[in-house]
Amino acid sequence: MQRKTAFIKVSGDLIDKENVLQWLKATAQTFFTVVCVGGGTQINEAFKEKGFPIEFGPQGRITNSFEERKLARDVLEKNQMQVQDLLAEWGIAATVIIPVIEIASVLNHVNGDDFALLATGFDEVYILTLENRVSAKKEQFKSHPRITVVGF
Repeated sequence: MQRKTAFIKVSGDLIDKENVLQWLKATAQTFFTVVCVGGGTQINEAFKEKGFPIEFGPQGRITNSFEERKLARDVLEKNQMQVQDLLAEWGIAATVIIPVIEIASVLNHVNGDDFALLATGFDEVYILTLENRVSAKKEQFKSHPRITVVGF
């Protein structure tokens, strides 16, 4: 029998929380698991340090230069490496990805929640978020019944 699949978008603010790691471990025992790690808070901090504007539009963060796109990707890749190491320490078998798409060598940052909408081939799609963001996220995804929002 084919193993079921799960796509899990985890807020960068949650990834090191013990209860989140326990949830991921339990899920990864049942599903082939892909974890998409965000990093909006960390990207904002890096942009502030460089004096870059922090702007958002309907498709997420607006970047005005290659330097801004590269900085955002660097932050996400650092998060990705840290999460890979953390999951390995916990014995969690999962593939860790970041919400960046390269189209014809152009980096395209995608809001992590919107990136989950692309996971149409997965059996389960989860958005893990802070408890105080659950109602807004459920409203955001109400027309997507395959997406489950989980608060921590």
